[in-house]
Amino acid sequence: MTDLTVDGRTAAQYLRGALYGLAAVSIWSGWIVVARLGLRTSLTPWDIAALRFGVAGLLLLPYVMRRGLAFERLGWIGLAAIVIGGGAPVLLANAGLLFAPAAHAGALFPGVMPLAVALLAAAILHEPFTDAKKLGFVLILLGVFAIAWNAGGAVGSGQTIGHALFLGSAVAWACYTVAMRRARLDGLHAAAIAAVGALFIYIPVYCAVEGASLAKAPWEDLALQAIVQGLLTAIVSLVFYGRAVSILGASSGAAFAALSPALTAVMAIPILGEWPTAMDWIAIAGISAGVYVVSGGPLPRRRN
Repeated sequence: MTDLTVDGRTAAQYLRGALYGLAAVSIWSGWIVVARLGLRTSLTPWDIAALRFGVAGLLLLPYVMRRGLAFERLGWIGLAAIVIGGGAPVLLANAGLLFAPAAHAGALFPGVMPLAVALLAAAILHEPFTDAKKLGFVLILLGVFAIAWNAGGAVGSGQTIGHALFLGSAVAWACYTVAMRRARLDGLHAAAIAAVGALFIYIPVYCAVEGASLAKAPWEDLALQAIVQGLLTAIVSLVFYGRAVSILGASSGAAFAALSPALTAVMAIPILGEWPTAMDWIAIAGISAGVYVVSGGPLPRRRN
């Protein structure tokens, strides 16, 4: 007879972790589309980042003051990984959206991030890099390369710059994920440390360089970005993501991020009018197909 188990987890445990992962990635897909939409208005990538860090940092500052920075568990390196890894992806991804469409961002940022997490987790956390994960990552990487190839792009083209920024976002986020898992931080605590750190590091620089540029933007644009970026993405999604990583492990929990390409591409059609090409859809399907395997989805196994 068969039994649905994976890496010691039951199907029910996997389902619970998967639901948290799916909830997080749904919000992330909306963030990419809304950020792209904001860049079509008077907002810049730096404005959107300021709204995200400002709103989330102020909301979570009381929490950090009560819980602390968890320095005894993180250390200097871990604290830097949480703060930089939680903030840099926003800047890099928003800047990349100036050069490449939202569907590419959804594939190259969340699509590559699980591989970066798995490699770091194997080296630092000693999480197993199984044959099943290798197969899943092959599918993910084939999809990523297909998108890059379909973009055209020769090195130096506008879309290639955007792709490089998206990939940088993936690596930074992988550092955040592994540091959170290693220190055994819950999702809200890690999100709070990242948000408050970005508030005190980024906002002073932004104010000195950009001044009062946000005051010139329409209030409805500011409100949309503040809610989606500062509340849903920077707080709610990271709580869900932290729970998925806690239940499934760093590499398996992170794998759900690779579902973002399909969700982002679908959302971009009605909101942005950006239609993926046939090759993009094939690549997106390949990336998504690798997620179930990498995330540790339960498969029937013969039990003696």
